[in-house]
Amino acid sequence: MSESTNSRRRTYHWQDPRAAAAQMPDMTGLEFLQAMRNGRLPRPPISAALGYRFTSVSDGEAIFTLEPGEHLFNPIGSVHGGVYAVLLDSAMSCAVQTRLPRGVGYTTLEYKINLVRPMQLDSGPLQAIGRAVHVGRRVGTATGELVDEAGKIYAHGSTTCLIFPLP
Repeated sequence: MSESTNSRRRTYHWQDPRAAAAQMPDMTGLEFLQAMRNGRLPRPPISAALGYRFTSVSDGEAIFTLEPGEHLFNPIGSVHGGVYAVLLDSAMSCAVQTRLPRGVGYTTLEYKINLVRPMQLDSGPLQAIGRAVHVGRRVGTATGELVDEAGKIYAHGSTTCLIFPLP
């Protein structure tokens, strides 16, 4: 097989993520995510690298969309399980972030996901839907599902986030 026949190339661009992070202390979590969703703040570089986009954000919910591509494949010809993890971590943790007041941040402490169906090129666009379950002063929890347009579940999970004051 010739290199030119099988070779693929993918190019993507991103903006300095520190510009957005610097504005986080002055906004509620929902305001921050809405600004990112509406393009007033740059999207995170990981979304450009993997090719997913922020579809929707509201109080207690965050949705990301991915069109599977072969650049995401593992050696057996399906989308790598780590992509499921990135999508669900993003959706679930951002769902927690929507409930945070100004001057408060978070980080993922742990998450668990269950992959129940392989993601292929013909799976069509999938949505990672995160929903906050509890957001307190120190801990936030959320659940998430990765579903296709027909509502078929590809993965589901849960997360726990540590909540803390921003410097």
